[in-house]
Amino acid sequence: MVPTRSIVILLLFITVLAPILLYTHRLTTFNYSSAHHEFVEDVTTFAVGGVGSGRLNLLPEETSTIVKEPVGIVYSENSSNSNNLLRDLYFVKSGERVVSRVLSATNEEGRVKGENSIEHVTYEEDAIDADDNDERLTKSSNASDKAFEVLLTMQGKQHIESSSKVNNIKHRDETPPDVRVRKLKDQLIQAKVYLSLQAVRNIPHLTRELRLRVKEVSRTIGEASKDSDLPRNANERMKAIEQSLMKARQIQDDCATSVKKLRAMLHSSEDQLRVHKKQTLFLTQLTAKTLPKGLHCLPLRLTTEYYNLNSSQQQFPNQEKLEDPGLYHYAIFSDNILATAVVVNSTAAHAKDSSKHVFHIVTDRLNYAAMRMWFLANPPGKAAVQVQNIEDFAWLNSSYSPVLKQLSSPSMIDYYFKAHRASSDSNLKFRNPKYLSMLNHLRFYLPEIFPNLKKVLFLDDDVIVQKDLTGLWSINLKGNVNGAVETCTESFHRFDRYLNFSNPLIAKNFDPRACGWAYGMNVFDLVEWKKQNITEVYHNWQKLNHNRQLWKLGTLPPGLITFWKRTFPLNRSWHVLGLGYNPNVNLKDIERAAVIHYNGNMKPWLEISIPKFRGYWSKYVDYNIVYLRECNINP
Repeated sequence: MVPTRSIVILLLFITVLAPILLYTHRLTTFNYSSAHHEFVEDVTTFAVGGVGSGRLNLLPEETSTIVKEPVGIVYSENSSNSNNLLRDLYFVKSGERVVSRVLSATNEEGRVKGENSIEHVTYEEDAIDADDNDERLTKSSNASDKAFEVLLTMQGKQHIESSSKVNNIKHRDETPPDVRVRKLKDQLIQAKVYLSLQAVRNIPHLTRELRLRVKEVSRTIGEASKDSDLPRNANERMKAIEQSLMKARQIQDDCATSVKKLRAMLHSSEDQLRVHKKQTLFLTQLTAKTLPKGLHCLPLRLTTEYYNLNSSQQQFPNQEKLEDPGLYHYAIFSDNILATAVVVNSTAAHAKDSSKHVFHIVTDRLNYAAMRMWFLANPPGKAAVQVQNIEDFAWLNSSYSPVLKQLSSPSMIDYYFKAHRASSDSNLKFRNPKYLSMLNHLRFYLPEIFPNLKKVLFLDDDVIVQKDLTGLWSINLKGNVNGAVETCTESFHRFDRYLNFSNPLIAKNFDPRACGWAYGMNVFDLVEWKKQNITEVYHNWQKLNHNRQLWKLGTLPPGLITFWKRTFPLNRSWHVLGLGYNPNVNLKDIERAAVIHYNGNMKPWLEISIPKFRGYWSKYVDYNIVYLRECNINP
């Protein structure tokens, strides 16, 4: 009986209690190694056979992927509902980033329109949404789900916070730096509009309030171009004017009236802008062509000193070099003493042997004594200097030179000096009195000035020489008369910019898209000049332009015509232009250039010069010279 009882108890233990104990033990001490393989098999079976009426389709590569330990629970709700068969499947291995794949559930009747894709979100660490809608889970499963949900909630919050921070940073980065400035300006315009409306003006206290707000906001904005320039009380002023505007809106809510007033203000502003632009242009031209007080003082001081010298002291040394064709000769035509001195000083300073260089300077009667006195007191090393007076050129008269006849004509003087005519020409630069100076046209008479020379390097008085220029004399111009740097890298430096191609004479003889070139540093072959009779070509075109129908004024348009197909293009590194009007000239180009040119209105000796380019010029001026100190000429 006892053995029978023992057997019954043993069988009962094996069949009832043992599974319970084993199951309980498995829940408490999970064997990851064995569970890993069982879980792979279960998932594989589930994927192939499906659950109930639902079927899970995995991508082919997913079945061969190593599956990690289960953290979530895969289950199905009602087997009749295949649309919500599976929400998420999440595998993780500690310390790794895992990317979940997209799983899709379809019904058995085919993949039709009603299929629902199972969306997924991938996070950096452990983050996935868990489904908490299944009421059939066991208590232990519910407990683990709740713990897992808490974990996901914490991680989700972290993810949302980090995402919001990133979005906020992006938003801050994309915010324009002048939001508040523009807002204040808009409010200022609105306030001015309301102040001009009759309905608002009829209320004195509101009018006073708006005027006060306009003054406050105007002072707040000041010269500010971005929000960081605004004062600390900008937000308070913004709120205050907004409140005043709200009061005005309640009184005047007729949008059509406001729109009409805004349109009138816009037209008025445009008219004022045109007037200011014209005034600015006129004042800029006036400033550019008016010498500073110090440069007026300098020739007076030098002239006095010159006439205090005896005749022997007034003579330059090395006069025997003036007509030696084997030396390097420069031609400079100017009435600006300091500018001419800088050109000569910079050229001599970079010459390998300054004793082989000769500077021929031609000036007018007013500056002749002063120019001589400057170079007598400040000789450029061993270089030879010649200063001539244009009035001494007996051959230069109105019967020989058409341009001289034109410049002295009553119509030309009327064009320049009659006030009622000044508004008739839109381009004020052509009113520049320098065009009345024959010094500007003397470059077309080089063979007459230097009859015994073969080559001459012409330099304007607004250039700086930065390298030895002797290499220019060895360049083969290939039968051309003029060697110059072309300027057609920019579209407005072509022939149609300077010549009137509506005139048939110009249209017949020249190409409007032909490349222009620059005056300021030019090599002239005087032998070829005489051979091709260039001066006569110049005279013929000047006669044809007596009424200024072919070109306006200046020397570049007739130069382009006279040396048409007679100009040899030099390497651009010889001559860099634009320092007198373009602040964006490449600094590397400036450093590499042999000659830099301050063409334009912003000359380096004027206060309106471009500051970053002024140093290239001023380093060749010795401001300790007594004449400069006496005339208060400072850097």
